[in-house]
Amino acid sequence: MRAVVQRRYGGPETLEVAEVHRPTPARDQVLVRVRAAALNPTDLIVMRGLLRFQSGWRQPTERIRGYDVAGIVEAVGADVAGVEVGDAVCGVCREAFAEYAVGVAEKLVPKPERLSFEEAAALTFAGTMALLGVRDHAQLRAGQRIAIAGATGGVGSIAVQIAKAYGAHVTAVCRTENVDLARSLGADEVFDYTREDYLRERYDAIFDNGGGRPLRELRRAVAPDGVVVLNCGQDVSLVAAGFAARLILRRRDVKQFTTKITRRNLLELAALVEDGSVTPVVDRTYPLAETRAAMSYLMARHPRGKVVVTP
Repeated sequence: MRAVVQRRYGGPETLEVAEVHRPTPARDQVLVRVRAAALNPTDLIVMRGLLRFQSGWRQPTERIRGYDVAGIVEAVGADVAGVEVGDAVCGVCREAFAEYAVGVAEKLVPKPERLSFEEAAALTFAGTMALLGVRDHAQLRAGQRIAIAGATGGVGSIAVQIAKAYGAHVTAVCRTENVDLARSLGADEVFDYTREDYLRERYDAIFDNGGGRPLRELRRAVAPDGVVVLNCGQDVSLVAAGFAARLILRRRDVKQFTTKITRRNLLELAALVEDGSVTPVVDRTYPLAETRAAMSYLMARHPRGKVVVTP
């Protein structure tokens, strides 16, 4: 089968399409024929060798990037129940930038029928981050006011939709060229951060997706019992800064978190999709052979939603 292989750390130039052996699922795993796989900041960070304590010191121990996936079940392990050959699924598979990939059955759920495979591939990591930020950390309730910075990125675009589904008043913060997209996602108010300051208002919660504003300014813009939720994504420096801020301040009004993919959360996201509340935004789709170009695009600008590759 074809896969995008990386044998040394570096930029997109280190990625190459090669023929590799098709993986065989373990007893608790599912083999998926990949129809689409979404890029994540994690892929860039591992590609560049910024997490070598996890990914291998001298060279990548896993030579194929990719996690978010949507496709058709090709085979199932002996201990797998509830998943059958031919099922359309989405979720997480390791080494997803390939024609076939394996994943644990618990982290794959039925693909929502109203989504294309490209949209379904864009749901897992970004959707989980959005759900955890809005539901668990902001603990958003109907009638509350939330500002979402980075509202048209992969996480932010889903967070806007989830917050609206929860009955909140949503202020979206984005660049000039993305204002119309933010409105189309259902935001009640949109701030173009290049022209106006959304922090002049007060909110019950601010969900900051790498917006670049100092923490002290964010905290001043939330109500006395409000909360600032920091999504540092997988940017190592931002993650470190977020944890440092939490350790130093030890305040209940600042939350910083990482993603944990669970079946419960994937099923809740799928339900929000099926009832029409959430639709992932796909900026661009590239063929698998052009994964270098897809990575370069992800590095060069802030995509509107997600970037996806298709075998």
